[in-house]
Amino acid sequence: MRASGATTAPVGHVEFCKHWRGECGPTANRPQLMPLSRARWDELLQVNADVNRRIKPVSDEELYHQAEVWTYPTDAGDCEDYALLKRRILISRGWSPSSLLITVARDIDGGGHAVLTVRTDRGDLVLDNQIEAVLPWYRTPYRYIKRQSATNAGRWTAINDDRVGAVASIPR
Repeated sequence: MRASGATTAPVGHVEFCKHWRGECGPTANRPQLMPLSRARWDELLQVNADVNRRIKPVSDEELYHQAEVWTYPTDAGDCEDYALLKRRILISRGWSPSSLLITVARDIDGGGHAVLTVRTDRGDLVLDNQIEAVLPWYRTPYRYIKRQSATNAGRWTAINDDRVGAVASIPR
């Protein structure tokens, strides 16, 4: 994913940072790409599958009666909640916070969607609650808009997603 400069944080993330200040500060002076060993790959697969299996997909409107709430889910949540929990688990297992970036995209219906981008020495990978497989970012059906900064988890960077095959919406 090519970053193209600073941008605004999603409103839900701004509110999340008010409650979880320690999760939203500097992460690294120099962003780190995680070496992707077989063990690390297996760990990504396991964490992605485990969180996807444990957390029931429920909208913020249904769960909190609010349009947008970013938080750590215990048993239910929406896309950014899955991404936050996966990030937290991987950090607790020794992954560099600068390599684990919440990323906002448009899904195939044109709606907003969040995933966890994992920056590795073999490219950026996506952990998603809608697609079970861990895929390179360019193999997903999303149009990427922005993601957390690799140097500061409270700041956001615009994504220049100019892939010809990326789909923002599909007419029905």
